Amino acid sequence: MRNAFADELTKLGNDDPRVVMLSGDIGNRLFDKFKDKHPSRFFNCGVAEANMMGVAAGMAMNGLRPVAYTITPFVTTRCLEQIRTDVCYHEAPVTIVAVGAGLAYSGLGPTHHACEDISFLRSIPNMVVICPGDAFEVRAALRASMQQDRPVYIRMGKKGEPVVHSAALADFKIGKAITIADGSEVCLLSTGNMLPEAVEAAHKLKDQGISAKVVSFHTVKPLDEACLKDAFARFKLVATLEEHSLIGGFGAAVSEWLADSQTPASKFLRFGTPDAFFKKSGEQEYAREVLGLTGHQIAEKILHAL
Repeated sequence: MRNAFADELTKLGNDDPRVVMLSGDIGNRLFDKFKDKHPSRFFNCGVAEANMMGVAAGMAMNGLRPVAYTITPFVTTRCLEQIRTDVCYHEAPVTIVAVGAGLAYSGLGPTHHACEDISFLRSIPNMVVICPGDAFEVRAALRASMQQDRPVYIRMGKKGEPVVHSAALADFKIGKAITIADGSEVCLLSTGNMLPEAVEAAHKLKDQGISAKVVSFHTVKPLDEACLKDAFARFKLVATLEEHSLIGGFGAAVSEWLADSQTPASKFLRFGTPDAFFKKSGEQEYAREVLGLTGHQIAEKILHAL
């Protein structure tokens, strides 16, 4: 995902002289192509993320299109006040890009985990929250964010995530979910880097004779309400999948929509991380296994619910 982001950013920089890159002291080699072509538009802001966000807001309010990038907890929780007051209050068109969402940096411990950021960011007025499911969605999300005259948060995985889409997304729209596979009995609504697990879960369910639809819900705010209406009207079970806390995340946003729209839901499951820090030692795959977030575990729980 991050390689796709860096490559697409360079292309955007070639097309638009307003594009400016701000880094929180990471990704220096990752952005070599951008720096080679646009050396005056790359700024390493160091481990001073609150300052970086203030700089980004100032640039945006002076006609530039800044992209602020670093590890997820450091570009969100460490500078939440600046995001809220400098960026969102002024509706400044800053694109905040977070790398290593959820448990992507599992091996580095809870300081580097990011299972609360969707909750924080979607509660702030004027903020758009996008969680791409693969590299193609990262590219499309970054391009779409540059068309917005408001703040956008893009939440990425780290690296090596499977590519789900077969080609570039020409019709990507913020707030419009993408159907990955059709089905008739179960609907899996996935956001962010859980998309490959959703695809695997659908395959496991198919092996058991259950037809599952897979949807990439890349935008958590605003929600695709038309997609939600269709899912809860047609399927006997709907499930949300996210590598984020069940408190305040994508599943919580769907729950709020269900309550506010008074939409009946026969069976609704939410898959996410619990209300606890993950203190075990291990990489992302191990963490998902422990927390029940692998494709086969998701399929088993859905089969039990049916």
